[in-house]
Amino acid sequence: MKDIAIYGGGGFGREVACLIHKINEKNSQWNILGFFDDGIKKGTRNEYGEILGGMEELNAYAQELSLAIGIGSPHIVHQVRERITNSKIDFPNIISPDIVYLDEANMRIGKGNIISFGCILSCNVSIGDFNILNWNISIGHDVVIEDFNAFMPSVKISGEVTIGKRNFFGVNSVVLQQLFIGNDTVIGANSLILRKTKDGMTYIGNPAKIINY
Repeated sequence: MKDIAIYGGGGFGREVACLIHKINEKNSQWNILGFFDDGIKKGTRNEYGEILGGMEELNAYAQELSLAIGIGSPHIVHQVRERITNSKIDFPNIISPDIVYLDEANMRIGKGNIISFGCILSCNVSIGDFNILNWNISIGHDVVIEDFNAFMPSVKISGEVTIGKRNFFGVNSVVLQQLFIGNDTVIGANSLILRKTKDGMTYIGNPAKIINY
């Protein structure tokens, strides 16, 4: 078994620990050492392990270590990754054993992705690095997803959609076919995207419209 830790000791980090335990039930491969988190005191324990320290301790860690970034915000995941300088750290994909691939041979995936329970990936799907697919995500055919995106439970991405970087998709949101989602977009819960979005904007509603705060 290989040592792994989770960066982020909050709710989603603990869900990642649950996912790793489910993976181990099928194929024992991970030894969870605990969590790293700059916002929780070192030595604090939750039901899945101990806080081992923050970024300083992680960058000073002397042994080979796999790391999952268990944070739901795409921008914070990006920031955390930029701050990790320890060459002994690697970033495996953490993928639920119940994932459904319609054509695994034509699936391309990078590193550091977390794909949770009940996800379905269609044919000719390309996923970059450090994306979060929470529960029950469906990804249509010929979809391209770049890096640092977060998909909350029950998001549906239709076929031939292209998604850039650091986008957040709220619970039950839907993107229709052949659309382009660029960078730094927020799509609210239960929102329906009917046309190409503008970078850095927040979309809410059915059909979704830009909301200015």
